[in-house]
Amino acid sequence: MSWLYVLGIKAFSFALWLVSPFNEKARLLRRGRKAIRENLARLGGEPVVWIHCASLGEFEQGRPIIEAVKARYPEKKILLTFFSPSGYEVRKKYDLADVVCYMPSDTPRNARWFVDLANPEMAIFIKYEFWPGFFNELSRQGIPIYSASAIFRQDQLFFKWYGVWFRKTLALVRKFYVQDNESGRLLNSIGIDASEVVGDTRFDRVTAIVESATEVPVAADFVKNADLVVVAGSTWPADEDILIRYLNQSPTGVKMIIAPHEVHEAHIQQIESKLSVSSFRYTQAAETDDPASLRVMIVDTIGLLSAIYRYGQVAYIGGGFGKGIHNTLEAATYGIPVLFGPRYHKFKEAKDLIACQGGFSVKSYDDFYPLMEELRTNINQRNKYGEAAGEYVSSMCGATEVIMKEVFAGE
Repeated sequence: MSWLYVLGIKAFSFALWLVSPFNEKARLLRRGRKAIRENLARLGGEPVVWIHCASLGEFEQGRPIIEAVKARYPEKKILLTFFSPSGYEVRKKYDLADVVCYMPSDTPRNARWFVDLANPEMAIFIKYEFWPGFFNELSRQGIPIYSASAIFRQDQLFFKWYGVWFRKTLALVRKFYVQDNESGRLLNSIGIDASEVVGDTRFDRVTAIVESATEVPVAADFVKNADLVVVAGSTWPADEDILIRYLNQSPTGVKMIIAPHEVHEAHIQQIESKLSVSSFRYTQAAETDDPASLRVMIVDTIGLLSAIYRYGQVAYIGGGFGKGIHNTLEAATYGIPVLFGPRYHKFKEAKDLIACQGGFSVKSYDDFYPLMEELRTNINQRNKYGEAAGEYVSSMCGATEVIMKEVFAGE
């Protein structure tokens, strides 16, 4: 292994130690890594399927595989690891995994003791996760490595002239299950042929969510007699400024369900202060007279958004005026047009939705207003956009099944 790489990993660990007293994420990561050996001991030395995710988003891509393994091979143990506290802290009690823990820093020594204790029969790394130390140790012990929902870009170091050493890590993967043709082409350009374009397992996940989603009676009552319902999910103040400006001057038949990304009291009050139309909070629906007569429902709790999209004819996904948009697929699965802000370029599904005219990006209120008016007044066109979104999601499903058939062939 390159001594420079190991030195960099150790430097990162030292920096983590330095900032941990002042940074909650660093503190959680250091504390969680101390418990790895104890967690692995619960596996009892039996062979396991190891699935590694960087954070929460990658977990949603790994989750369909975990569910499929447990459904078909309930005797197999699942080891689920995370790199980031934002994934581990949310999913540390995930009931389909036998052990959930952090992955230690990527040094040869850590890789040896971790793999020895975990004793995986295979390792499945999700999306961008390529760790030279662990890949070398898994390969040395003859443990097959798979990469699921992988996606590559031309600007990644693997495809630069100076990325030779990192390309050796990719060569240790038995097979890449990639999201798109471009990823397969890039792998082929550096001599890696063991790849297959199967799409993103998240599509299987969101489809399953829709199929199992329960009714939300409060929302069903609220949308009665509406001419148009916009469901705005995971919104931030910059998104809400545009949405509320439109709603405040729109016809009375237009209703909106706003499910903000942050549901603390100050943010809910901020939303309410901007509204000049009638509204109520989801958690206070029982105290509200005739919710169907009001214009806005504010979802001031978490866990309902994926089920609530079904009550809309248009979806708006927040985050696009900040670091990047949130999940567009949960809305698109319901066959409705999906709108979002300008920062979407790192999200393949958003670009695909735009390409098939199932999704639209808006840069400002001047973009948003005419688009919403078209969607409000031209029902045939709105339905056409929605059908394109739904068909796109349907066409991308099936990655989990391909992986299961190939990786677990002969089981």
